[in-house]
Amino acid sequence: MGNDLELRIRAQPGARQTEVNGLHGELLKIRVRARAIEGAANEALLEFLADELQVPRGRCELVSGEKHREKRILVREAPRAHCESVLARWAAQGRTSS
Repeated sequence: MGNDLELRIRAQPGARQTEVNGLHGELLKIRVRARAIEGAANEALLEFLADELQVPRGRCELVSGEKHREKRILVREAPRAHCESVLARWAAQGRTSS
């Protein structure tokens, strides 16, 4: 896998805006503006992650959780130093229980 990065996400579709909302247990919680209709929320989530992690959208792949809130996403050839910085910032945004 080399510089591949696997993210465990708890998605919340239908939010006011797409944003990271801290942690949900061990999962990164992300609010997604798009509704969970015909994969729109999944696509918006992948686009958000690609933009934030500065990788082409094609390198972000939904591995599991297509129809669930808990998802595993693989980011191929992730720029390690930048991703670690972004993940640390997101984790520092606080822990939530729901």
